[in-house]
Amino acid sequence: MEEREFPVKLKLGFFLGLTFFFFNSIQKVEASIHDYRNEKFIPQSNAFFFHGGSEGLYASKVSDHSSSSSEKSSKGRFESVTFTRTKESAEKQNEWQQYTSTVEAIIVEVKDRERIGGTYLKTDAICCNQTLASEGHCKIGEVIMQPNPEKREWPKRIKVFFEGKNDKALMDFQSVDINSTGMYYLYFMYCDPTLKGTTISGRTLWKNPDGYLPGKMTPLMKFYGFMSLAYLLLGLAWLLRFVQFWKDIIQLHYHITAVIALGMLEMALWYFDYSNLNATGVRPMGVTLWAVTFTAVKKTLSRLLLLVVSMGYGVVKPTLGAITSKVMFFGGIYFLGSEALELYEHLGNINDFIGKTKLVLVLPVVFMDTCFILWIFSSLSNTLEKLQLRRSLAKLELYRKFTNSLAIFVVLSIAWIGYELYFNATDPLGELWRIAWIIPAFWALLAYSLLVVICILWAPSRNPTRYAYLEESGDDLDEEGVSLTSSGVKVAADMASMIERKERKVSGSTDHVFVGVREELEEDKRE
Repeated sequence: MEEREFPVKLKLGFFLGLTFFFFNSIQKVEASIHDYRNEKFIPQSNAFFFHGGSEGLYASKVSDHSSSSSEKSSKGRFESVTFTRTKESAEKQNEWQQYTSTVEAIIVEVKDRERIGGTYLKTDAICCNQTLASEGHCKIGEVIMQPNPEKREWPKRIKVFFEGKNDKALMDFQSVDINSTGMYYLYFMYCDPTLKGTTISGRTLWKNPDGYLPGKMTPLMKFYGFMSLAYLLLGLAWLLRFVQFWKDIIQLHYHITAVIALGMLEMALWYFDYSNLNATGVRPMGVTLWAVTFTAVKKTLSRLLLLVVSMGYGVVKPTLGAITSKVMFFGGIYFLGSEALELYEHLGNINDFIGKTKLVLVLPVVFMDTCFILWIFSSLSNTLEKLQLRRSLAKLELYRKFTNSLAIFVVLSIAWIGYELYFNATDPLGELWRIAWIIPAFWALLAYSLLVVICILWAPSRNPTRYAYLEESGDDLDEEGVSLTSSGVKVAADMASMIERKERKVSGSTDHVFVGVREELEEDKRE
């Protein structure tokens, strides 16, 4: 017994420790930030570069209200960006020389990416060499760049210089205005081979005209507001039905109510979280923590609701019996895994550096979702078989509708996963960032739609016996009376005729006995 429990406790301890780690590694989150912590440059052709991040940005807006005009600017800001070269590289320089080496920060719109490097000159070089410099195409020691004829100042180049033998170069605190909507990439590059081993630290911050939310997340704020209203309307409709038939409420209805309430709170918290981040640039950590937790709880309870409904809880069986502990344990593990993933996605800085950590957290959740789907359909198959054997036709029809609906949702989920993979594969540079919000939005809509289907199928009514569990004999009789009225009348008539025939037989035999006794008495008197 102890040997079996040890792996279970070990897994539970791992997920608890992982969740605790993320709670303790929470940092203050401000807008769309790209953090650099002593990152190294990568050699490419005859240059060294570091990808500083990418961001979808809307163009700055200028509004004119009668006599006064105001501008909502879109910009990128460099904060405490520092380059550190090796001691050996610094010692080789002339201390009397003002500028000894250069690092360039280059901001380019993704559609102009071919203007960086010597592609347009039919060369693989990224940095200008003696030949290209002599032809007048560029300056030696700088990154080759072809200006955009429509916007001569773009791509944007910002130079940072090392002075004398200093091993650090600090980039001035400055911002870059964005006047054209698009996906922008930031690169840090240097051409001097003596700078090999240089690292970068600091951060960049990006802001859109309407606030601090990243461009691809801005539509989600309105979407969460819409979903909050949708859950509110569903909750009101369910509450009216709940109050109207409160005497016929079964345990399953309370579970559905809890999922609706959690969904309403989840969407409202996310809307408030996004709204506050967009307005102030600072995420309200308490609200974000609650939103993340409510999301994990709702996802877990939604899956458990589907599972227990598929098992026939409250319909075929009054309780789950011995399997209750397994269901609860699996739900607890799923909650911890989902909570850890949500914490990683929403409580770290908002940037595009995913890394391997997210993959480690995503895989267990995907595996458990797959287990949930297999378990749900296996349970549905068993429940349908039991209802067919019991000839509970009303309940059988209800579960067939539920199975068909669930199958449609699973097919839609698989199709959307395929589309999501296709979307990411065909858009590696993020050029479709303005429609990327529909991917998470679809999953929220799908979960809401499935909840609506369950609310319709299991809505409170005056006749809860069509899906409520009763004792086996009473349950069958009730369903026959509800679903097969005409057959019931025929059965009752047949039973009445059988009883009448039996009564006739009994009365006939009784009369025969009495006649025989009377004849015997008369014979005795004669004698």
